[in-house]
Parts: sequence; structure tokens; C-alpha cells
Amino acid sequence: MHRSDAEPPNRAGFTLIELLVVIAIIALLIGILLPALAGARDTAKSLLCTTRMRQVATGWQIYADTNRDISVPAQPGRYSDERRNVYQLGNGDQYRPRWFAVIGAAAGFDAFANPSPDREDEHTMTVDANEVFLCPVVPEWNNTRNYAYGYNHHFLGNTRFVNDSENDGFINFPVRASSLDAASTVMFADSLGTAAGKPAAERTQNRNDGSRDPQLRAEGGHGYALDPPRLTPNSDLADRRNRSPEHRSAPHARHRQRTNAAFCDGHVETLTLEELGYIVNPDGSVAADAPEATNAQFSANNRDEDPPRLNR
Repeated sequence: MHRSDAEPPNRAGFTLIELLVVIAIIALLIGILLPALAGARDTAKSLLCTTRMRQVATGWQIYADTNRDISVPAQPGRYSDERRNVYQLGNGDQYRPRWFAVIGAAAGFDAFANPSPDREDEHTMTVDANEVFLCPVVPEWNNTRNYAYGYNHHFLGNTRFVNDSENDGFINFPVRASSLDAASTVMFADSLGTAAGKPAAERTQNRNDGSRDPQLRAEGGHGYALDPPRLTPNSDLADRRNRSPEHRSAPHARHRQRTNAAFCDGHVETLTLEELGYIVNPDGSVAADAPEATNAQFSANNRDEDPPRLNR
């Protein structure tokens, strides 16, 4: 005899509602974890950046120790006699090498796999011999001119010529490394280049082929040279052809709204631009002559001083 009221056998499984709840929980967990993972990745890159910067800073000290206490110049001035514009690096001759390549040659870690003594290669060289010279956040910013790290050229060694004349001497060179207040003096930092003086919304991508952006809005343009927080009408600027406030350079806050800055005693700090003395306008542009800006961490003596004069 069959029982009509017999219960159906039990079956394991999820109902549709239970499945939707599980999916919602997983989505919630992913939403919580992804920002944390992204933050951890950004922190790791920032730490790697500081490690590399400390190595370069050590190279700066080695250069001074082996060159009569002279601080590395940002880039040699251009002489009319082209023979004077070619310098020996660790692995070959280079036309007007910039500061990081000179440091690499002194410290034994070259910047260029194949240096070139030819003038036409001056701005197209790729920093390709050692990753220590590259910021891990923007490793593609590896052009020798439109570069990721900017040097405190105003106060540490500006070998451009006074009055733009090679007969009138250098703007600020030589600088004795032992004369610096090393712990308070920025050597170099993450650089935004001449895009720093433009509103953030107007900036364009880095040109890692070394070309010059006609509007000077490309991030990293002339990034190898770092202008201090406050400039004067008689200051040299990162781009010697375009010396006006809107074409100033400044640090790049690419490490979670902060920038890494190496100091002359070899330590590295992660700071906001304001902590370095800069004034950032509401549109993201960096002011050039704001009276509130201070050059104390750039001047080499921990005092707020104007940059050396371009014309005398």
C-alpha cells in the first residue's frame, strides 16, 4: 500500500536567496580588500623608491669624497667649443651628462648602457643601465631630460652660466658638500617637472622620448631639475628656455599624495609639498612666488633664502 503523504527525500543545496546572499557577502569582502591591497602595493612601491633614492644619495656623497668635496652639478653648461661638452662616465663618453649619470659613474652603477658623446643624443638618452635610477611608480619616466627625479640644482650646483654667457662664470658652482647643513637640505625628490606650474586638470602625459611639450604641460618635462618652493624674477628655472613662473618645476606627490625627498645626509623622507615649503593653489598648480613659501629645506643652510641670481 502506497502512502500519499510520504515526505520527499532531503536534498542538500542552496536556495536562490541563499546564493544571492553568499554572492553579496563575497562582493562586500572584495570591496573591502581591494583598497587595502592597492594601498599595500602603493606602500611597497614607495618603500622601494626610498631604498633606491638612498643608494643614489650615497653615490652623491661618494662623488664629493672623490672630487675635492665638490657637490655634483645638475648639468654642465654648454660651451661654444663642443669638445668641452663631452665628459667621461664610467662606461663611456657622454654629451653634457646630468647629475644622476655623474653620480652613477662615481659610485659604480651606470645610468646609461651606451653613453653617447653626440649632441643630438643629449635629450633622447634612456636611463636603462640600472633600475636604481627609476621610480617604481613611474618606471616609464626614464628619459634623461623628462625624468622622474629632480635635483636641487639652484643650491647644490648650478653650472649654467651667469647672464647666459660662458665668459661670466657659473650661477652657483662649485658648492662644497662639507659646507651644507646636510640633514636639512633636499638633494633630490620625485619630480613633476614644468607641469607643476599648471593646473592639475591641464597636465598631459610624460614624453619619454625626450621631446619638448610646446605648452610645457607634460608631466616630468625637464624633470631632472627641481625648482625650490619660492622663486624670484631673477631666478634660473628648470627649463632654461622658458623662465617664467607658470613653467616652474616642483615635486610630484605620487606616493599617496606625498613625495619622496632625499636629503644630503642620505636619509629619505615622505612628505607633502607643503611640508617641503611649497604652496599649492586650489587648482593644483604650484605657486612660484608665494610669500608664504619657504626655501629653508633647499638653501643648504636651513634658512629661507632666495635662489642664486641668474643675472648680475
